[in-house]
Order: sequence, then C-alpha cells, then structure tokens
Amino acid sequence: MRTRAGVILIEDDKVVLIERQRAGLHYYAFPGGGVDADETPEQAAIREAEEELGLQVVIKLKLAQLHLGKNIQHYYLVQKVSGEFGTGTGEEYQNPLPDHPDHGTYHPMWMPIAELPEHDNVYPVDVAALVLKSIKDGWPKEPLIIFEEPR
Repeated sequence: MRTRAGVILIEDDKVVLIERQRAGLHYYAFPGGGVDADETPEQAAIREAEEELGLQVVIKLKLAQLHLGKNIQHYYLVQKVSGEFGTGTGEEYQNPLPDHPDHGTYHPMWMPIAELPEHDNVYPVDVAALVLKSIKDGWPKEPLIIFEEPR
C-alpha cells in the first residue's frame, strides 16, 4: 500500500497542475507525492508543494480521500504563503531523466479552471471534477471519499 498527498492551489481562476510527459503519455496531475514514514499526509502535502512548485503553503481544507486500488491519496486545498512559482527543488528537478520511461518530464503550470473540461487527461479525474463542481457550488464541508479503479 502506498499513501500519497496532493495539493489543490487556486489563484485568479487558475489551478496549479504538473504537466507530465512519461512513457509516451502526455497528462496533467495535481502536485503531490508519497507520504514518508515519519510524516502525516498534511506534512507531506506541504513538503511536496515546496519541492514541486517552490511554494510554501498552508492547508485550508481537506477535500478528498481517494482510494485507488490498495493505495490512498489525500487532497488538500492550500493557500500560498510565500515562494516563487516554478522553483521547485525536488529530485525530479535535480535529476531530470526526460527519456527514462519511469521518470519523464515535470512542468508546473497554471491551467485556467474553465479549461479543465477540455482535457480528459487531468488526473485523478474525480479530483478534477471535484474542483469544477466546488468552484460552482462551494467546497465540501467534509472530505469526499472516492473509490477509483487503477488505470
């Protein structure tokens, strides 16, 4: 079982995503990564935002817990506190392996929320749908529990 923590950062009607090219695939993912043995999912989300985006963030709300097979992913709505977008220092930036099928490329970017429905390659799909619904209807008061089949 693997536990992952991800962040949802929204500013000026745009959401932060990581554009990926990997193993011949092109897709977008919410920033995040594995939870280390000595940290909580919340701590991992904050660390991953700094590593992948170069931003210090605070958690505003837990939005979702996604069960993907035996793996669990936690997603948090965050707010930027400081930092410079695009200056991440995670290993994927320090040791880029764009031609390696297990690594590929990482490119942090802002996607207008209005464009999310135009892309069927934003993962996890249910988290992208949650962002779209919540922008219109408001954020859920309790985290959603989502079950999704692994791809």
